[in-house]
Amino acid sequence: MPLHRRLPKVGFRSRTQRFVDEIRLHELNSLPTDVVDIEVLRQANLISSIVKRVKIIASGKIDRALTIKGIDVTKGARQAIEAAGGKVEDS
Repeated sequence: MPLHRRLPKVGFRSRTQRFVDEIRLHELNSLPTDVVDIEVLRQANLISSIVKRVKIIASGKIDRALTIKGIDVTKGARQAIEAAGGKVEDS
């Protein structure tokens, strides 16, 4: 059978896309605690209940010192968090 008949006719949908989410820096300002992990983000309704991995990206400003636990962070977001007096603890 020719290749063009074997390939799918609709676009590719990643199976892992449902379980990964991104959070922006300015969204962390609304959290009531100083320690941020995945459970805190779920309770604040920033991520859905099926999300397993979260990454913080540098978009916006952070106004207070936060401790990030068990969440991936981009280089720019790490610099902004540390400049605000916070720290990032890798899992």
